[in-house]
Amino acid sequence: MKPFAYTRATEERAAIQTVASNTEAKFIAGGTNLLDLMKEGVTQPSQLVDITRLPLAQVEVISGGVRIGAMAKNSDVANNQLIKERYPLLSEAFLAGASPQLRNMASVGGNLLQRTRCYYFYDTSMPCNKREPGSGCAAIEGYNRIHAILGASDKCIATHPSDMCVALAALDATIRVQGANGIRTIPIAEFHRLPGDTPEIDTVLQQGELIVSVDLPDSPFARRSHYLKVRDRASYAFALVSVAAALDIDNDTIKAARIAMGGVAHKPWRSLEAEKILVGAKPNEETFTAAATAIVQEAKPQKYNKFKVEMAKRAIVRALTTVGEMA
Repeated sequence: MKPFAYTRATEERAAIQTVASNTEAKFIAGGTNLLDLMKEGVTQPSQLVDITRLPLAQVEVISGGVRIGAMAKNSDVANNQLIKERYPLLSEAFLAGASPQLRNMASVGGNLLQRTRCYYFYDTSMPCNKREPGSGCAAIEGYNRIHAILGASDKCIATHPSDMCVALAALDATIRVQGANGIRTIPIAEFHRLPGDTPEIDTVLQQGELIVSVDLPDSPFARRSHYLKVRDRASYAFALVSVAAALDIDNDTIKAARIAMGGVAHKPWRSLEAEKILVGAKPNEETFTAAATAIVQEAKPQKYNKFKVEMAKRAIVRALTTVGEMA
């Protein structure tokens, strides 16, 4: 591992100034992804700014919703009574991710910045445009079973790994970040990027910007929701396909709908087209199948992940059916 400087931050402004002034500096919180990347030689920061002592771990009610501090641990948020009652979808997604030990370390802010689990990204002997721009994408002609079927480019077919972010996409979360010029807010749909020609850039964050919290708006459907994760093992495995589904049903008619997917694209994949199909329709198998078909009709699978198209379609129908049958 390359030698690096270590600083423990005691207040936000100094931490932001330190990282903003050094393009090779990074914030570190739980370190559950960053340390792996450093050990594999994928990332080699010259300085780490430890932000674990910053007072950003609160889960609190705010006007119009709930605010989750960026330093809140995944396990604490998953088991927070306020989150379990108002946003059970988010609690389910947290508990579907990683292992209990990792959830006890990982932070909400770090979860937003997880990098892809593409094996070619982690193997520094292989070409990878996300790790080394312009070097090529070994996954396109390689073993691409876990890779994207939606929104990919000829530069990168990696997927986003977070379960939490899929739930946040369905819940219309807003990310609050603080930089040298103050605080700005970013809708979760705009926070992560599709690969395009610059797959090395995962998010719209600028150097030195610090994630301080995630805001969840009140919604009529958040309590009637479900997170379904399909994976190779029952625990400690990333999603082949996941679905975050939420419905507001009144008088046997869908009044509002949210649906987002994980494991299929470079970012959490929210389908507004599918939601339009759901709204105003009866909550039955015909409606759910039509929504699922709309989502996968743009899929462009690779040699080894064609199975994901049918798997995604069935997972969407199953998740929506589960939500539709809730009291």
